[in-house]
Amino acid sequence: MTIVVLNGVARAQNGGIDWPRYQDMAVELMQQYLRINTSNPPGNEIEAARFFKKIFDQHGIENEIFEYKPGRANIIARLKGNGSKRPIILLSHTDVVTAEPAAWEVDPFSGVIKNDAIWGRGALDMKSEGLLHLMTMILLKQEGASLSRDVIFLGTADEEVNDEGSLWMIANKADLFKNAEYLLTEGGDNLLERGAVKIVGVDVAEKAPFWLRLTATGLPGHGSRPVADSASNRLIRAMNRILDWETPINLLPAVEQFFKDVAPLQPDPWRSQFANIRESLKDPAFAKSLSSQREYNFLLRNTISITMLSGSKQTNVIPNTATCNLDVRLLPGELPEDFLKALTAVIADPSIKIENVNQFKPPNSSPINTELFSLIARKTKEKHPGAVITTKMLSGYTESQLYRQLGITAYGWAPIYTTADEDEGVHGNNERISVRNVREGTREFYEVVKEISR
Repeated sequence: MTIVVLNGVARAQNGGIDWPRYQDMAVELMQQYLRINTSNPPGNEIEAARFFKKIFDQHGIENEIFEYKPGRANIIARLKGNGSKRPIILLSHTDVVTAEPAAWEVDPFSGVIKNDAIWGRGALDMKSEGLLHLMTMILLKQEGASLSRDVIFLGTADEEVNDEGSLWMIANKADLFKNAEYLLTEGGDNLLERGAVKIVGVDVAEKAPFWLRLTATGLPGHGSRPVADSASNRLIRAMNRILDWETPINLLPAVEQFFKDVAPLQPDPWRSQFANIRESLKDPAFAKSLSSQREYNFLLRNTISITMLSGSKQTNVIPNTATCNLDVRLLPGELPEDFLKALTAVIADPSIKIENVNQFKPPNSSPINTELFSLIARKTKEKHPGAVITTKMLSGYTESQLYRQLGITAYGWAPIYTTADEDEGVHGNNERISVRNVREGTREFYEVVKEISR
C-alpha cells in the first residue's frame, strides 16, 4: 500500500486512513501505559496523567491535569465541535488494583507481548479502554474530523477504592463536562467463543453497593461455661435467617430485554422460557432453577453476601460483641431504607445493631432508545453479524452512576472481546488483552465516536 501525507495526516493512496500505522501506534502506547504502575493503593495516577498529557501535547489537543492531592490526579482533554450537539465524554479510570508478582507468569507491569497478547495489570480493567479513548482523540485530531459536538477525554484517579477522582471533578470542575449528552466507559461485557463474537453487552445499569455491619452484644465469659444467648450465638442465628431469606424477584425492563435477546443461544427448554421470561418466572420451579445460577441470580433481585466475621480474639473467651459485614447490592430503583426495613424483619432481633458502612450511591440506569445505543448496535452488527447485541446490568459498580446524576446518558461499552479464560485476569493473575483486540478495537471505537459526533 502506498501512503501519502497531506497536512500532516497519513493516508492510504485511495484517500483512506492508514490504519496499520495507527494500529501499530495503539499497540506501542498500550505497552507504555501498562508499564506505569498505578496500583491503588497508593495510586500515583499523576504518572498516568503525565503520560496522556505528553501525547495530547504532541498532537495539539487541549488538555489539563488536576492534581487534587499529592500524587493523585485527573486529566481532561477536549476536541471542540461546532456546538450544535451536546458533548460526549470518554471516561476511564487510570488506577488499577494491586498485583502479586509471584503469582504471575510475567512482571505485572512489563507490558510484554506474549502469545499474541499484551500482559499487564489493567490490560482489561481498564487501561485498554483508556487507550482506545486516547487513540480516538488522536485520530479525530489527525484526520481533521468535522465535529458537531465536543469530544471530551476524562481520565480519573481512585476508582478502585474511594472514587475520589470523579467525586472531586464533579464537585469542583463539573462546568467542564456537565452539559454532556453521552458518556462511554467500562462495563460492557462481550463474549468471544471459538474465535467468534457471541454476545455484546452494553451496560445500561449497575447495582449499588449498600454495605452493612451487624453487631450483636451479649454476656461475655469463659469459653468453658457456654452462654446460650451470647453475642456470637445471637449473630449466628441472625445470619442463618439471612441465608434462608430469598429477596423478592424484581424483573427490570433492561434485564427482561437481556433474557429475550440471549434466548436463541439457550438450550431447550430455557430458550422458550427466556423468550417469555416474565411469565416463566411465575413458575416457582423455574424461578428456583434460574436463581441457582450465579450469572443470572443477581440480575433478578437484591443480593446479600456475608463477607466479614469478627468475635473473640481468643478461643476460650466468649466475646461481649460479635460482628459480621454484608455486601448488599441493590437494584436500580430500590431504596436503602426499604431494604433495611425488610432485613430488620428477617433478622427478628431488635438488639442487633445494623449500620451502613459505605457511602451509598443510589443505583440508576440509562435509557436504550437513544441514537448512541442504536449506533453501537448497528456498527457492532456490521462488524460481527453473528453476535447478539443486548443490554447488561452489572452486579458491580462503575462511575456511570455518578455521571448519570448530572443528566448524562452513560453506557459501559468497548469493542473488546474476551474469552471466559481471559476474563479471569480481571482483578486476578496474568491479566492480558489480545493484540488483535487493541488493533481492531482502535478502529471500531473510533468509527462509533466519529459517527455520533459528526
